[in-house]
Amino acid sequence: MVQPIQKAAVLGSGVMGSGIAAHLANVGIPTLLLDIVPGELTGEEKAKGLTLEDKQVRNRLAEGALKKLMRQKPAPLTSKANIQLITAGNLEDDLEKLKDVDWIIEVVVERIDVKRQLFEQVEAHRKAGSIVSSNTSGLSVEAMIEGRSEEFKRHFLGTHFFNPPRYLKLLEIIPTKYTDEEVLEYMKTFGEDALGKGVVIAKDTPNFIANRIGTYGLLKAVQEMQNFGLSAGEIDSITGPLIGRPKSATFRTLDVVGLDTFIHVANNVYEQAKGEEKEVFRVPEFMLQMRQNGWIGAKSGQGFFKKEGKTITELNPKTMEYGERRKLKTASTEMAKQQRGTKAKLKTLLYADDQAGTFLWKTIAPVLLYAAEHVGKIADDLVSIDQAMKWGFGWELGPFEMWDAIGVETALERMKRDGRAVPIWVKEMVESGHSSFYQEEEEGRSFYHNGRYEPVPVNEKVIDIKRLKKQGKVLKSNSGASLIDIGDGIVLLEFHSPNNAIGLDIVQMINYAVEETEKNYKGLVIGNQGKHFCVGANLAMILMEVQDDNLREVDMIVKAFQQAMMKIKYSQKPVVAAPFSMTLGGGAEVCLPAAHIQASSETYMGLVETGVGLIPGGGGNKELYIKHLEQMANGVSYDLQEVANKVFETIAMAKTSTSAAEARENNFLSKTDAITFNEDHLLYDAKQAALHLYESGYRAPVKKKVPVVGETGYAALLLGARAMVQSGYISEHDFKIASKLAYVIAGGKVPFGTEVEEEYLLNLEREAFLSLIEETKSQQRMQHMLINGKPLRN
Repeated sequence: MVQPIQKAAVLGSGVMGSGIAAHLANVGIPTLLLDIVPGELTGEEKAKGLTLEDKQVRNRLAEGALKKLMRQKPAPLTSKANIQLITAGNLEDDLEKLKDVDWIIEVVVERIDVKRQLFEQVEAHRKAGSIVSSNTSGLSVEAMIEGRSEEFKRHFLGTHFFNPPRYLKLLEIIPTKYTDEEVLEYMKTFGEDALGKGVVIAKDTPNFIANRIGTYGLLKAVQEMQNFGLSAGEIDSITGPLIGRPKSATFRTLDVVGLDTFIHVANNVYEQAKGEEKEVFRVPEFMLQMRQNGWIGAKSGQGFFKKEGKTITELNPKTMEYGERRKLKTASTEMAKQQRGTKAKLKTLLYADDQAGTFLWKTIAPVLLYAAEHVGKIADDLVSIDQAMKWGFGWELGPFEMWDAIGVETALERMKRDGRAVPIWVKEMVESGHSSFYQEEEEGRSFYHNGRYEPVPVNEKVIDIKRLKKQGKVLKSNSGASLIDIGDGIVLLEFHSPNNAIGLDIVQMINYAVEETEKNYKGLVIGNQGKHFCVGANLAMILMEVQDDNLREVDMIVKAFQQAMMKIKYSQKPVVAAPFSMTLGGGAEVCLPAAHIQASSETYMGLVETGVGLIPGGGGNKELYIKHLEQMANGVSYDLQEVANKVFETIAMAKTSTSAAEARENNFLSKTDAITFNEDHLLYDAKQAALHLYESGYRAPVKKKVPVVGETGYAALLLGARAMVQSGYISEHDFKIASKLAYVIAGGKVPFGTEVEEEYLLNLEREAFLSLIEETKSQQRMQHMLINGKPLRN
């Protein structure tokens, strides 16, 4: 029986170690962070009269790491309060505390001798049954536990996090031949459920899976860059989103990772490889020169790219000088941009007979072959390789999915013409009549393995909307949304308009979904699996109606949206919202009235309408205000003006949470709402929440009047806004928007403490929204946002 992980220790407080400690704290695990004892005093410590024996000095490295966590961007902590779960210490005084922890993670320098020595010390202090792992990125996991006891070895494995641990999904778990199967299974489940990771099981080989394939691909790109005479900027312009890769593409990725780190990872394979593979992993001389110059990327201020003021320049590897950043534009890149979907873009590009197409073929084809050669060597199957590249490097398609996209047989023919060696198993697959690595079937996806197709393993907590649609589970659909039966008496309302922006089509589906749920189902989940949950109302549609003088039409749309939100709130069956990523404006308004919010940990929620010259119009002001009031303890007196001030500030400043934890601190989430750390499990968790509410005898909330601050509170809110105008912090138009918002939150011209109906507040809100939308400056802000994607200050 594996001991549940309730406490952890991280040994090594560098960027990676402290980042892992932060992620453990994010999921609620108290963590001990230990590092070495410094060998000498700093000038500041000498000035304070401290000695090497003072605890403040001995814990300096770990304590310093905690301070950095609070300043780092992007933030490693989902809430600054999580820092309280991390305790700093050192590897001499505090090793005895390891007896109290259930998981010990080693993240020290990448030297086998140092790791072996540390594990010897760990074994002397850990409790029997505790799990021990190494976060090594390339050393042999098995080699580092030489000389350890059988019990230690059974509870030991590699757990390779990707940096930054909070944001990158991949966790490679590397068992040794000694690792207990129960320990391996527990850590896989724990990684997925508790840590929110995409877990792949890797073999104990240099750089494991993602770094092995990714480093190979990056070095092939560098080689071909030199062969083609292309620049870093030109290559990045065609190896990013155009082929389903992150915006950082190739060389910007190297700058972010750090050239020093990349060279170390490349050398892990180079030192053990032979023949052609060894040559690929030989780092080019100019990159070694960059490292010697200290040009290692973002952390040094320059690498392949350098920012000078607002201008970004690129390095010329031949002259080692920086010049204008260039982009590559060819017939195939322009044609690919017109294609819908990455698969179509890839097919267009890789078979194009121009510079971009030839370059991409010569860099991608070797990666596809390299991945195929290493099935069974670095991972048991091709699915693990595809998942590792998607979760670790942000690829939209893994190598085998890319191969399927461009056509396996067509690609093989060209590879043969190029004289490239094709792995025997791939030839045999095609010769036996199988033309793809994956097959799509009604019951699920399957992959080619050992001469036949096997089902792709699926976690029961993953609800696949596309699969449900193929199985005919759609109950009703229109251009903006679909209602889907997800089983066990629960239905899902999926938004699928462009950017999931809310228009009348979605409003109509919300009404239908609630009514259908009340009649025939146990509960309703509102969620989707797009890029974002919802970025708000359909701004373009609203602006067009206003400019066509159809103000009555806009009034009707806003009123319909408000009524739909009230329908969600007072539904006789539980409605659960499942937000993730961008949940802005109308997206937040959909969540606020729900019976329960099941939010992904990475949920960025805010009422941001002031940025486009408006205020929330769908009930967001009212609901956030009520949410604040509901957080007040029963029977405890509170300052109503303070509540109004806080809500006013949150909406006026368009404050957006940087996590679900922060959304809870801002009262967008209540104490009873919940957070899911694995976004793949979000719909499952939301479904379970809806079922739980139903089975607990859910009753719709009783309508209550809302106490407001009224006319005197309105004056107080305006006072602060006027001071901001006078200080030059906001413009006169900002003040006009703030005035309208203050009037709505205050509840209009009524006495302080008056209790008003929700409908009254909705009417105030709608009137304010409509008056602002007629303003020329607000329309200019809306237009600017639609064209440029960022707010206008006017």
